[in-house]
Formats: sequence, structure tokens, C-alpha cells
Amino acid sequence: MANRLSSQIRHLLISSALGLSVIAPSSALADDVPSFDIAWTIYVGWMPFGYMQDEGIIDRWADRYDIEINLIQVNDYIGGINLYTAGRYDGATMTNMDALTIPAAGGKDSTSLIITDYSNGNDAVVLKDGESMSDIAGRDVHLVQYSVSHYTLARALEMADMTERDINTVNTSDADIVAVFTQPEVSAVTAWNPQLGEIAAQPGASVVFDSSDIPGEILDMLVVDTETLNEHPELGKALTGAWYETMALMYGDDPEARDAARSAMAEAAGTDLPGYNTQLDATFMFDTPEKKLAFATDEELVSAMDFVREFSARHALLGDNVTDPGFIGMSFPEGATLGDENNIQLRFNTDFIRMAADGEL
Repeated sequence: MANRLSSQIRHLLISSALGLSVIAPSSALADDVPSFDIAWTIYVGWMPFGYMQDEGIIDRWADRYDIEINLIQVNDYIGGINLYTAGRYDGATMTNMDALTIPAAGGKDSTSLIITDYSNGNDAVVLKDGESMSDIAGRDVHLVQYSVSHYTLARALEMADMTERDINTVNTSDADIVAVFTQPEVSAVTAWNPQLGEIAAQPGASVVFDSSDIPGEILDMLVVDTETLNEHPELGKALTGAWYETMALMYGDDPEARDAARSAMAEAAGTDLPGYNTQLDATFMFDTPEKKLAFATDEELVSAMDFVREFSARHALLGDNVTDPGFIGMSFPEGATLGDENNIQLRFNTDFIRMAADGEL
């Protein structure tokens, strides 16, 4: 699984990455055929990118538009996003919160080309000796601070008429959080899968809130450089076409093709087919362009990003000394905006998804 981390040292990492000015975007290096590098990391909703690379799906779509696309697996999730921000990659997979607080906060105009999925139970608050969120009051809650786990906790507290002042957060790495929960003195954690599954299975553990209670708020996306996309719309067409061809295999009517595709993704993710299907059960995949259009053109997306920017500003994730959640502008389909319209740094685009829905790719 990807480390969907938004660390408190993100801005130091961004500064370091931006110092790599000698690294040019891949599209600038091609002599004849425009070439693009897209970074992706291991996570249930992003395994299709590795599959479409291995099976030649992305190559076929790139050839259709006379371009070259390299889908590159990176092991360091945040490192990959920082290198995208610095210009090493033309696009990268990331959550909506990380898109706002890393490239957008770093001044890189970025476009959400494909919302691949949203967490629909993959992130949760787990207690010992507790049956509801009200039982969390006064406890130390172990989590990866400033990550989607932290966001999940903040939303859970808000919906229970509580705030972060009612608990104490303890920064814990995702690699350690399962072992930490086994300690007798630890009674509350917030985690994501696959660690979440191990934690929830421990004796006395109760899931008191999960991301299915906030559907559509924790989004996983493919984000690309806006200037590159504007100059090369064929990149958006090829990536979108390859994505939905892969979705048709994963969710199509042919059980053999479906299981074969999912089994390959499961193996690449370090699990088996039943394990991967369990992860998919807690993930709402936008497997058709119609599903994505219905979500992206709805006020639900704007509302979700409003929650995300408020959380990010409250925890100083939008930049040094930035406390205004409207400092960074975001644009949405149908003309809606949030924040400073003179500082649009994150854009949600449905042009290519609509082309897919209309059979125009």
C-alpha cells in the first residue's frame, strides 16, 4: 500500500526537490516523439497503472496519439510527489489533500486529470474498550500526523461534536502502528489499510468511525502539470483512455478477464486475489466515466475540498505562516471556484472524462 503521508516536513522536502533545477520535465527531453513520465505508488486504487504498463495498454493508447508515456512505479510516495513538484515527472498519483498541500502549496499549477477512487472504509478510527466516538475523549490517539488518517480523525471528532482539543495526537509511523496498538497502554489509533485490517482484527478492537462515513472526501487521483496538459492534450486523452480500458477489464462481465487483471494487480501489491478484493470492497472506484462525471460535477466535490482546505490551513499545511484556507485557489467543473481566483493552483478537469463518456477518445 502507498504511504499516503502528508508529513510536517513536507515543505522542507519540497524546497529540496525544487532545488533540483537541473532535472527537466521528461517531455522536454524527447527529440521526435513527445515523451512523458508519470509516477505512481503501490495502493489499491492505483494498481491499474502498473497493470496497464505491464500489459501494453498504455503503449497502445500513447501510440494512438503519437506520444510516449512511461508509467514509473516509485517506492517513496512523498518523494515522488516532491519530484513531480520539481518538474522531474509530468504527473503523479496522490490524494486530494496532498495535491493541495504539496504541489499547489508549492506554487505548481496542477490538474486533477483522473479521480481514480475514494476511500470508502480504508481509513478508520479504532478504539479499545470503546463503542463510539464519544469514548475517545481524553485519550492519546496514535496516527501519522497531518496525513489522511489525521484528516479522518478530525472529521470524526467534528461529526461527534468534538474537536482535537478533546484528545491528544501522538505521531506514529504507519510501519509501527500495528505493533503500537498491541501495547496495553495504547487504546486509540487512526490508520489505513492494510494496517487497519490487522488492527481491527485484534481482540477488544472496535472501529468507531471509518471513511465510509465521509464518502467522497478522501480522494485518490492522478495529477498532471497544467501547462503540460494544455500544451499536450493528447497526454490527457491517452491516459484517460488507458484508464477506462483497464477499468473495463477489472469490472467487466468476463469473470476470467476480471480475475486475471485483479490477480496480476494483487501480486504486484504483495497480496492475493481475495486480499485485493477485500481492499477494493473498502474503495469506491470510479470505474466508468459516467460515475466520475456525476461526482466531479456535483457540489459534493466542492464541499469535500472545502473541508480539506480548512483542515490544511488549521494545521499550517498550505505554506509557512499561511492561515487563510482561501490562500490557494481551486477551480472545478461548471465554473465553481474556492479560494483566491488570482492564485488558482489546483484544477479539477472533466474534459477528457467527458470525451470518454461520449466515445470520442
